[in-house]
Amino acid sequence: MRGRRFGVVGIAAVAALADWILLAPVAGLTLTARQGGIQHIGAAAVVVSTIVVSLLGWALLAILERRTRRARTTWTVIATIVCVTSLGSPLTNGIGLGAKLGLASLHLVVGAIVILGLRRTAVKPC
Repeated sequence: MRGRRFGVVGIAAVAALADWILLAPVAGLTLTARQGGIQHIGAAAVVVSTIVVSLLGWALLAILERRTRRARTTWTVIATIVCVTSLGSPLTNGIGLGAKLGLASLHLVVGAIVILGLRRTAVKPC
């Protein structure tokens, strides 16, 4: 199970980097946001934040698996709410329509992979 969860984290990071490559270098979008000043969102930030968020999702799932019989369902609901609410940041702080949509796509790509991937690894109740 742990190996499959590491796989989800890795796939999410690779997919986020691929999305960033398509958006920034290939399509030429400037991915910038206002976050305590103007921040340029680069490849390293995308990969690191994806890994951190994925590991936090994994940690929450592991905690829920130890504390409740409905861990998979509870985790999926929480993760989906977090993913949807996370869209507020790029949509309000992105500078320009391209950046807003590009950054939102990064959130959705990572969210979809992490939610669907970690959900599949959840321990089924007995």
